[in-house]
Amino acid sequence: MIYISDKAREQVGKLKADAGLDDGYFLRVGVVGGGCSGLSYKLDFDNEAQPNDQVFEDNGVKLVTDLKSFLYLCDTTLDFSDGLNGKGFHFSNPNASRSCGCGESFAV
Repeated sequence: MIYISDKAREQVGKLKADAGLDDGYFLRVGVVGGGCSGLSYKLDFDNEAQPNDQVFEDNGVKLVTDLKSFLYLCDTTLDFSDGLNGKGFHFSNPNASRSCGCGESFAV
């Protein structure tokens, strides 16, 4: 399962509305190679599911990830911070053995 906090849900809703996307769109969460720790998170809106996608719904948000990314994202929570220490989406990933200072990349 992939989880989403209340703050992240609110921000996803705002971004979706600002982009004029309808309810057919979902949040695609993925992992790609790169970043200072080796792996980076990727977020995007999508409206086409792929055959091996893993589909979850948490806190009223449909989250979709490919099977390979799910291996790294299992039990991860997507959060959003708008504080003085940085604004943006953050991942609380129990599978990560280390992450970089900016929180945008990790290693397992």
